[in-house]
Amino acid sequence: MPELKHLTSPTQYASRGDFCRVFYEETDSLYRLSFLLTADSEKAQQCFVSGLEDSVNGNPVFKDWARSWARRAIIQNAVRIINPRPTEENAPSDFSSDGRTLANGQPEIAAVLDLAPFERFVFVMSVLEHYSEHECSILLGCSRREVVAARIRALRQIGTAMGSDSILQVSVRSAKPGSSERRSAQARACRPEAAAIGGRRSG
Repeated sequence: MPELKHLTSPTQYASRGDFCRVFYEETDSLYRLSFLLTADSEKAQQCFVSGLEDSVNGNPVFKDWARSWARRAIIQNAVRIINPRPTEENAPSDFSSDGRTLANGQPEIAAVLDLAPFERFVFVMSVLEHYSEHECSILLGCSRREVVAARIRALRQIGTAMGSDSILQVSVRSAKPGSSERRSAQARACRPEAAAIGGRRSG
């Protein structure tokens, strides 16, 4: 019987270079995701950098999953930084003043950032990133019922602010502040002297 060496080939797993390439090619998209989740430019920077470091130094993942894994790392770090919890309707937003400045002239992004933290996370994850209710509940540490209720509140608030036709425009608009800092973070994480990746993720 022929050996099935290809099933365990290291080339099947994403290397440091693969993740660095993903973060370089999708810098604006990944930073926008960080910014929409955190509603704060400094926290978005922190989330972006931590997401890159976690992707590069984390557990092995298949090469074809590198892009989706990078976005998941961003989301996980944003959850850790913000710790969004289910709230009652009409809870206040944590949209920072610098976030308002950066969202100036982008009303559809401002409408998302005006959501309360838990509703904002649920909207971004379920509507923009297409995570299932089950996935959202696991990542946010809440029940599926709370996810559904938060999405309804978020859609209602954004629909009132923008009109229903404008909701999904958020997914195609870019928020680009802090580009130089993000490029610098990429360079630091992708240097040869960065922390080595163990096991099959070496490369």
